[in-house]
Amino acid sequence: MRLIAFASKQPTPFIWAYDQLAIHVQPGEFIMKPWGLITYMFTHVEVFHILFNMINLYWFGNLFRDFLGNKRVLPLYLLGGIAGGVLYLLSYFLFAGYIGITMVGASAAVMCILVAAATLMPNYEIGLLFLGRVKLKWLAIALVVLGLISIPEGNIGGVVAHMGGALLGFLYVRILQSGTDLCKPLIWLFDAGTRREHRQQTQKIKPKKSPLKVVKKAEDNSQSRLDQLLDKINEKGYQSLSAEEKAWLDKVSKEN
Repeated sequence: MRLIAFASKQPTPFIWAYDQLAIHVQPGEFIMKPWGLITYMFTHVEVFHILFNMINLYWFGNLFRDFLGNKRVLPLYLLGGIAGGVLYLLSYFLFAGYIGITMVGASAAVMCILVAAATLMPNYEIGLLFLGRVKLKWLAIALVVLGLISIPEGNIGGVVAHMGGALLGFLYVRILQSGTDLCKPLIWLFDAGTRREHRQQTQKIKPKKSPLKVVKKAEDNSQSRLDQLLDKINEKGYQSLSAEEKAWLDKVSKEN
């Protein structure tokens, strides 16, 4: 954003754009610009800020994608950014006066991807300059600890947002391993192939079930007719029976 303002030599558009895209921690301001909860994670001011975040997103996003597929990267990025933004908003009630009133940057979302990758494959090793090969779990733990340590001296709002993204990344993988995918609604929203498969499954014509035919057993029919004839005899007497009915009743009595 600063590059655009510098190139145009017009700082006013920069100020207006920043105000519209940043997330505002004060409740009154946030209510007027609620879209900041989404747009803040796609907005950067410093060149090195966006460069560092995009490099980390490329590295750890690729690791995450290799294990869980490409469809979950953007949904988890958004969920991580939202979690960081929500925690940043809640921090207003705990650290009012100590945090900045606005925030931009993808750090919370990127931290979510990083911690999710470390939770998914904790013993996966990557090579770091001057440190050599380091397991992902130790890298994630180190970043979280450094963030917590820097709270008294650093950007409290930014660090709180980072912790929100990290927590979401950890919980996402744990919940996914238990059988529930928190990204599923967003995958359906963003992926046309998933929506098409869902429609095909719901539109499948179920085969009609043929009506069951109840086949009465011969003994059931005989018992029913016997009951009818006995009722007739009870009401009208034996003489009311026809010759055929008398013959059938005589036959049944002999069989029994």
